[in-house]
Amino acid sequence: MSGNAADDDPIHLFCQVVADDLEMLAVLHDREADAALLQTLKAERFPSGLGLRLESEAGREASAALSALLERMPSELDEEFLDELASDFADIYLNNTLSASPLESVWIDEEGLICQEPMFQVRAWYKRFDLAVPDWRKRPDDHLVAQLQFISKVVRKAGADSLSEMATFMDEHLLRWLPEFAERVSTRCATAYYSALVYLTSAYVAEMREMIAEITGEPVPTKEEIDERMKPKVDPVEVPVAYMPGMEPSW
Repeated sequence: MSGNAADDDPIHLFCQVVADDLEMLAVLHDREADAALLQTLKAERFPSGLGLRLESEAGREASAALSALLERMPSELDEEFLDELASDFADIYLNNTLSASPLESVWIDEEGLICQEPMFQVRAWYKRFDLAVPDWRKRPDDHLVAQLQFISKVVRKAGADSLSEMATFMDEHLLRWLPEFAERVSTRCATAYYSALVYLTSAYVAEMREMIAEITGEPVPTKEEIDERMKPKVDPVEVPVAYMPGMEPSW
């Protein structure tokens, strides 16, 4: 008999599994892939070691591509290969060379600017759970890594009680721009590694969201429903009525 009933609860297990997976994915987007990290991924047979096995076509293809790349990777990695990965990482996450920013604001803001309203909305979500990014000037709140870490931390700590809220966060933020980010990076980046990684991450988040819908019984809203929900709210302004001199209202 298990010493902890929660360990046998499938929803609790789901929460812990996805928390681990998202934390790992955040690490891979957080820093360039050096020799030590790549060898660790190869030894752990990533991404087949992810707790959530992806079933979508996009998820299976990305997983297979990344698995094959890591399996073919030699034990000793040459500097040219590592330099290419480092350059690709910089192009994607640091320099915006690919015009595929890892910041939500760039995708949502009409002028494509950083540190706009989506960043403050995401920050408010973090504050609700007593979380904050270390330094928003170095990495804004709406960065891909920060959003993955946020979901991971909340789901790990709050478990099933947090799933509806995290589904809403994903609908209103991460899922509004991550698929397009993944599509653009995968078609413009220089390495098969990052092409597969961004697709894998996008597919993972989408499938996780579908599973939350199955658990909670709350369907995934359509893009149109989310767009309508996220429209800026404008308070009505009362305009004083001016009457022509000598004329009275007709009512």
